[in-house]
Amino acid sequence: MTSFTNPVVAGMHPDPSVCRVGDDYFLACSSFEYFPGVPILHSRDLMHWEQIGNALDRPGQLSLPATTPSSGGVYAPTLRHHDGRFWLITTNVGPGGGAMIYTALDAAGPWSDPVRVPGIGIDPDLAWDQDGNCWCTSAGIWQVRIDPLTGHVFTRPRKLWSGGTDAQAPEAPHLYRIDDHWYLLIAEGGTERGHAVSVARGPAPDGPFEPCPANPILTHRGTHRPIQNTGHADLVQAPDGSWWMVLLGVRPGGGTPGWHVLGRETFLAPVTWHDGWPVVGDLRPEMTAPWKPRPPAPEPVRDDFDAPALHPRWLSVRSRPDSCWSLTEPPGHLTLRARDRSLDDPQVTFVGRRQQHPSCTVSTLADPSAGRGGLAVRLDESHHYELEAGDDGVRVTARLGSIRHTMPAWPMPAGPVHLRIDVLAAAPGDGHPRQEPDTLRLGVELPDGEFRVLAELDGRYLSTEVAGGFTGRVIGMYAADGTMSFDWFDYRPILTR
Repeated sequence: MTSFTNPVVAGMHPDPSVCRVGDDYFLACSSFEYFPGVPILHSRDLMHWEQIGNALDRPGQLSLPATTPSSGGVYAPTLRHHDGRFWLITTNVGPGGGAMIYTALDAAGPWSDPVRVPGIGIDPDLAWDQDGNCWCTSAGIWQVRIDPLTGHVFTRPRKLWSGGTDAQAPEAPHLYRIDDHWYLLIAEGGTERGHAVSVARGPAPDGPFEPCPANPILTHRGTHRPIQNTGHADLVQAPDGSWWMVLLGVRPGGGTPGWHVLGRETFLAPVTWHDGWPVVGDLRPEMTAPWKPRPPAPEPVRDDFDAPALHPRWLSVRSRPDSCWSLTEPPGHLTLRARDRSLDDPQVTFVGRRQQHPSCTVSTLADPSAGRGGLAVRLDESHHYELEAGDDGVRVTARLGSIRHTMPAWPMPAGPVHLRIDVLAAAPGDGHPRQEPDTLRLGVELPDGEFRVLAELDGRYLSTEVAGGFTGRVIGMYAADGTMSFDWFDYRPILTR
């Protein structure tokens, strides 16, 4: 048996959907207001994942105008492989959005332009029966039969099931034919602490469905387990015949009520079958799998911006116009040109990556000679911390809901400046009900290696429990005015295990 660590995809990777093609697994997750949309990851062992692209990486595939709210945008994709191609269906929640289907011959892309499917809600699923009919099931557990190539809907919406435990928000349906039954897997209870997974089965893709007598088959609500909000699951069978479940969960920290700051992450749990029903094994931070791991090459700590294109891990807020960034002006640097003057604006020029570890150090070498900008930790427009360099020095700004506070500038000599943010998770177990989940130290690293801390800020204000919404922290570089040039970007986990 081989041990592995949950989550298997850390940081903001919610609503996971998985499929297997031969010995390869592919995973898609929600991306909300970030562009490019829908990260696509690859694995050979279900335990170690590498991002190989984003399904929606062109403006023609994904429109997220400035009026798209934070935690709007792209919700809950379903990824499937059928008839020699990959299929992805998702919903853009915002202006001009709706349900859309994309296809590709290679999961890494390119993916097609969207095919719109009218009248479909969030969390859509695709499943094909033996006759080639395609069934689309969505939140609320409504179902229609569609033509996935044209988006034509053949039937009126029909409600299949109201859930296994009479809980709120039946959603995230996935439909499977396994042996002689069709199984309908759903989430219910809401994506917060009451989240759960339930299942029903029936003789046909449109039912009728009988609920599993053991529903919910997975939930951590009302427990002290370190993984909470468990739900929104998908099933996959490994080549050895074993079954597995990917699902979202969170890792709350601090005191009461517990704050999760990394967003909803992707976890992995084993599944066995008893009396024709799936039984989910114990979900823990440390797990075992019955095969040898096949991890990809480790992700580099530093991005020197020497590649001809940005790695797919890099995100921007709603859009990334070509006029606002460059990797060649000068070569070996990421240059950002300001569109708006603050991270409070919905179309700020920002390039960041998901925070994936409870503790980490993030730094960059920034040149503010032609502008103003720096490093930021972002949850949304109303909740972010900024470490900004300009001609008058380096200053820290904290945006906490309706309050925006800027601290006095620290003077610095002319030239590039080494900006650094340390994120330090709180030590567990002090019992204080108001203990923060983590502390953020923002400052400047001096040439002699000294870290000059300009501000130490409470991390709970950049958490979902405070800010609301469905996302997690993204840390990166931004331009608030003029042009900012960044020579490199470092992301170093601080491992405490």
